[in-house]
Amino acid sequence: MNISGKARAHTNIALIKYWGKANEDLIIPMNNSLSVTLDKFYTETKVTFSPEYTKDTLILNGQEVNEEQAKKIYKFMDIVRERGNTSLHAYIDSVNYVPTAAGLASSASAYAALAAACNEALDLNMSDTDLSRLARRGSGSASRSIFGGFAEWEKGYDDKTSYAHSIDAQNWEDDLSMIFVVINNQSKKVSSRSGMSHTRDTSRFYQYWLDHVDEDIASVKQAIKQKDFKHLGEVIEENGLRMHATNLGAQPPFSYLVPESYEVMEIVHQCRKAGFPCYFTMDAGPNVKILVEKKNQQFILDALLKSFNKEQVIASDITHTGIEIIE
Repeated sequence: MNISGKARAHTNIALIKYWGKANEDLIIPMNNSLSVTLDKFYTETKVTFSPEYTKDTLILNGQEVNEEQAKKIYKFMDIVRERGNTSLHAYIDSVNYVPTAAGLASSASAYAALAAACNEALDLNMSDTDLSRLARRGSGSASRSIFGGFAEWEKGYDDKTSYAHSIDAQNWEDDLSMIFVVINNQSKKVSSRSGMSHTRDTSRFYQYWLDHVDEDIASVKQAIKQKDFKHLGEVIEENGLRMHATNLGAQPPFSYLVPESYEVMEIVHQCRKAGFPCYFTMDAGPNVKILVEKKNQQFILDALLKSFNKEQVIASDITHTGIEIIE
């Protein structure tokens, strides 16, 4: 008998970054991180388990993924089988509703949706905390995509203590949005995984980064509580730049940023000077994300569109919605 489950999860953007693992296998991070979950970008995944299947099969956006590319999924499904006390293999049909040009990694929404779909199919009755732990084993940032709005990933020290939880923002998310400036949607020369480990092991700036993350987390949570957009923005901007500075201190040094990344930062500075507060952040890539209050969104979009074409500039609301089960 076949058993199925289908779920939707939204991607998230880290405002306080996760950069470096303390445990590579369990994906335990070196520091706590904090994110917002986005309305516009999500993954829908259906999982069907059957005794007729002799191996796991992954269909991504209508195309079967080859075995080499699917190795991480196979490893994750072995963890699911262990949790569910089953030997059944699965047919996984996943669709990423992320614009191809967005240059936005979908691993967070992908593994969160996969974890939730497996939970539904196997009737595991996992709590959101349990789902966050499970999703983390596929992709660290997926632990945060179980939740809508603002979410914090507690680094913990083992599988049980490392998970995310939501942060009550009293609906402040409704007033905020995020603008993506897509500079390059090509594969990165240095993957996030490689960049993290290289920086952790060799950067003379890395300890400084770790020494300030807890302070950043506390500041952001206070800003959320007080709905202080200026303070929130200043802290996340500094945190993002500090993360990228660790890469420049690595041996040998490297950078994800390109001249156009700095051009966007300058546009953000000019918008602030003009009286329209907005703040940038960057992950492991050249693309820039800008946090802005909705009331000022159009001014920022107009400013960006003077230098970038409309396909490169994408705005998204922040969603309260976490994991959704699709019937």
